[in-house]
Amino acid sequence: MAQPSFTPRVFSGIQPSGGLHLGNYLGAIKRFVDMQNSGLNGQSFETIYCMVDLHAITTWQDPATLAHNTRELCAGFIASGVDPEKSVLINQSQVPEHAQLAWIFNTVARMGWMQRMTQWKDKAGKNSQNASLGLFAYPALMAADILIYHATHVPVGEDQKQHIELTRDIAAKFNNDYKVDFFPMTEPVIEGAATRVMSLRDGSKKMSKSDASDASRINMTDDADAIAKKIRKAKTDPDPLPETLEGLEGRPDARNLVNLYAALSDISAEAAIAQVAGQQFGQFKPLLADLAVEKLSPISSEMARLMQHTDEIDRLLARGAERAREIAAPILAETYKIVGLVK
Repeated sequence: MAQPSFTPRVFSGIQPSGGLHLGNYLGAIKRFVDMQNSGLNGQSFETIYCMVDLHAITTWQDPATLAHNTRELCAGFIASGVDPEKSVLINQSQVPEHAQLAWIFNTVARMGWMQRMTQWKDKAGKNSQNASLGLFAYPALMAADILIYHATHVPVGEDQKQHIELTRDIAAKFNNDYKVDFFPMTEPVIEGAATRVMSLRDGSKKMSKSDASDASRINMTDDADAIAKKIRKAKTDPDPLPETLEGLEGRPDARNLVNLYAALSDISAEAAIAQVAGQQFGQFKPLLADLAVEKLSPISSEMARLMQHTDEIDRLLARGAERAREIAAPILAETYKIVGLVK
């Protein structure tokens, strides 16, 4: 049987949980912009980017804070270069097809699959009996987020690769159960010099909004002075930068700063170390600080401006939902038909 041809389409999303930081930007949003503008390996894509607010409420959220965080995340997307005209920009809850397809996938996915999910084990821990059913079913909703658009590619961090594998399992089982070739085998896209950005205070730990030290991260709302100060105070070691990446083995703090320099410069880590080899951190940190301020302070300024006009953010999200449903509604309708649900 000939394999169906799917429109090259990218989908990805971020939870509006507040505290947007440099790790979110370099590991996700900057890559979203690159795929919007340049595609991947010479191929262009339709791009759909989402604030996954339904995922956020799998743990309790203050309603006013959630609404603020959703708008702030949207402002971060736009300020970083996601163009609501070039990409479809949505918050998940405004496109009901996500939840409708998720229910069908709840009947396809197996309990054992869900129990193996690392994120479920990490978040529920020993208190799994008190975790929400939504948290357990989170991966089925993520699969629906992707497959309601027949997305062929999803840019993700390494820690989310397992969820894409589950998405493929759900698509394959649905196709096999109903003897169709309806859902694509979505490919994860994991690449870039700083897809995993580490703490400025401990290069062995991932940068996180939950870290007690604000100095451990650069927030996307930080102004130029705060950005520069945090880079200057970032943890390092006494040795100069080596000639090659191999020389950074066992030096996680140094490797983190070199990765940041590479990612902000849009060059490979190999090219970055070639540029700064032999420098002491007293030389390198001001260079990195200037680069970070140049790249990031315009984003924080634009985010602040956009948050003064939340009615415009809401208008853009409503328009994005309309565009998203033009893609999603026919796919859901055909899914219902395949399953035998009468409309």
